Amino acid sequence: SSAAAAGSPRRDFISVTLGPEEAAGVGGYNNSKAWRRRSCWRKWKQLSRLQRSVILFLFAFLAVCGVISYTSMGETWKSIANKSLDDQRTEQEIPRLKPANPAVLPAPQKADTKHGDYPELSLQKPPKPPRVRRGPSNLQIKAPRRDTRLKTRHDTMRAVEELVEADKVEKTEKSIISWRGAVIEPDQSTEPPSSKIMELEKPSPVEPEDQKEPVPINERQLAVIEAFRHAWKGYKDFAWGHDELKPLSKSYSEWFGLGLTLIDALDTMWILGLKEEFEEARKWVANDLVFDKNVDVNLFESTIRILGGLLSTYHLSGDSLFLEKAKDIGNRLMPAFKTPSKIPYSDVNIGRGTAHPPRWTSDSTVAEVTSIQLEFRELSRLTGDEKFRKAVDEVMKHVHILSGKNDGLVPMFINTNSGQFTHLGVYTLGARADSYYEYLLKQWIQGGKKENELLEDYMRAIEGVKKHLLQRSEPKKLTFVGELAHGHFSAKMDHLVCFLPGTLALGAHNGLAADHMKLAETLIETCYQMYAQVETGLSPEIVHFNLHAQKGHKDIEIKPADRHNLLRPETVESLFYMYRFTGDKKYQDWGWEILQNFNRYTRVPTGGYTSINNVQNPSNPEPRDKMESFFLGETLKYMFLLFSDDIDLINLDKYVFNTEAHPLPIWVPA
Repeated sequence: SSAAAAGSPRRDFISVTLGPEEAAGVGGYNNSKAWRRRSCWRKWKQLSRLQRSVILFLFAFLAVCGVISYTSMGETWKSIANKSLDDQRTEQEIPRLKPANPAVLPAPQKADTKHGDYPELSLQKPPKPPRVRRGPSNLQIKAPRRDTRLKTRHDTMRAVEELVEADKVEKTEKSIISWRGAVIEPDQSTEPPSSKIMELEKPSPVEPEDQKEPVPINERQLAVIEAFRHAWKGYKDFAWGHDELKPLSKSYSEWFGLGLTLIDALDTMWILGLKEEFEEARKWVANDLVFDKNVDVNLFESTIRILGGLLSTYHLSGDSLFLEKAKDIGNRLMPAFKTPSKIPYSDVNIGRGTAHPPRWTSDSTVAEVTSIQLEFRELSRLTGDEKFRKAVDEVMKHVHILSGKNDGLVPMFINTNSGQFTHLGVYTLGARADSYYEYLLKQWIQGGKKENELLEDYMRAIEGVKKHLLQRSEPKKLTFVGELAHGHFSAKMDHLVCFLPGTLALGAHNGLAADHMKLAETLIETCYQMYAQVETGLSPEIVHFNLHAQKGHKDIEIKPADRHNLLRPETVESLFYMYRFTGDKKYQDWGWEILQNFNRYTRVPTGGYTSINNVQNPSNPEPRDKMESFFLGETLKYMFLLFSDDIDLINLDKYVFNTEAHPLPIWVPA
């Protein structure tokens, strides 16, 4: 065997051992999913721990990003789908959301308005209302332009109000109370609207080009414009920038040194369309009106004339200059409220920031402390600063619960230390008390008819007037408003009381008792007779009525100390309200007579009009050489509105006049 092995060639062999699976042909590479999984797993196991951790982290990160992206895209597509549905609904609903009383004059626009408050307003652009132009034509004085979608704010607010009212119908039907002919809803809050509500109630901006064509100016209105220009000429020539014109001596008089006549006349010029005069006055306000002066001003007079005039002009023109000036004077008047009782002092030093009562008493007059509310409340609404509204509302709440009234009638004085009425037992609707009653109603209207305490006080007061102060004269049996002093009736009536017919008519227009309008009609007849029965056709400051028929005597008697005329507006004011609400042309005719008599007896050839001392002497009415600022601010403005047949020229469902004839917006349209 060894020989055989040595003689044969060498052969090498490789031994391979096959397991049962491989032998059967099932374990080799066959590109199956199972094989690929095992192969990937082997490769995964071959990686280091660090490599595996990095790969796992990347996979986890991608997974999280994917989930977030999916969620975001899902919300986006859902929003688009909902918006599409809303668009379809909006197209159907918007035509029904037109306001009952589209705004007439260009309203102001606040630069800091949050556009995001009303995102739904961008869905569809509403159809443009007919065009109208108010104020000086082409006067380029406007607030900053806001997003055009804000033009539908008023529409949306009306729709919201309708929904809210629908929700309240059932409650209202169960809880309405009738108080002396007035409908009062006790479920409504008697608190003033909150700042959030007031923000929503701001008047909608209306561009001049989006408004309807104005009613043409008639001859009587042109006569008012001519009278204003004549008065303005005298002021510009001889008293520019000063408080009041002295037309006879061609000079001026100062009260506060703040250009009272100019500020009082700003909104009158806007309403009359006097472009050049307005622009001149605006330049003076911008460059020369400075409140940082060491001067005492009367809180009431500076509020109704300066603050009221600036706020009104801001609303009509949209020029933020006037709002900034209003903020300045408003803040400077606030020290007046720093009293033990919170009843404000009568005088404020607007430079030093101090306030004090008159030198001879610690009392303030009731009319003065309760006739600044419209202005300060509006200032809070525009600025968002509640301190103005809180200060004046606290006064009204205090007077509401105060003792010393007589069936709603209030005394003339109130003490700033104790907060109590003084000089009790004397009740009048004339000087020192008149505008208290006026502002009860107008605050209620301004705030959207929500503050029932104001309405209750107003209704009680009118009932008190009927019970204690109304009498009829002889021989024409004119109904007049007298005075009550310690139980004794006096047949004395101030011309100031002639605000009352207009106020009564305004209340009746806003849903109060119908007999208020009947009383207004009888009282405006009396006020007209206070002119018609006088030799010059102009009313004296005060008249006394005859209660007993006497041969050869008229209804009115005039005492020597009372026979002056100060160019006052109250009768013309009430004529405006009466004509606006009744359409009776006689009220326009009466106003025309008064204007002609002003021109005949008070006009100064070189410019301006003057107060007169003797309305009973046509040959020598004894001019006093003074043109009060309210002649331009009130008397001529009400004349112009009286002679207009355009009810949208200061729409009384959108504006309420302060006691100096400066229109301020109603927070919620009536």
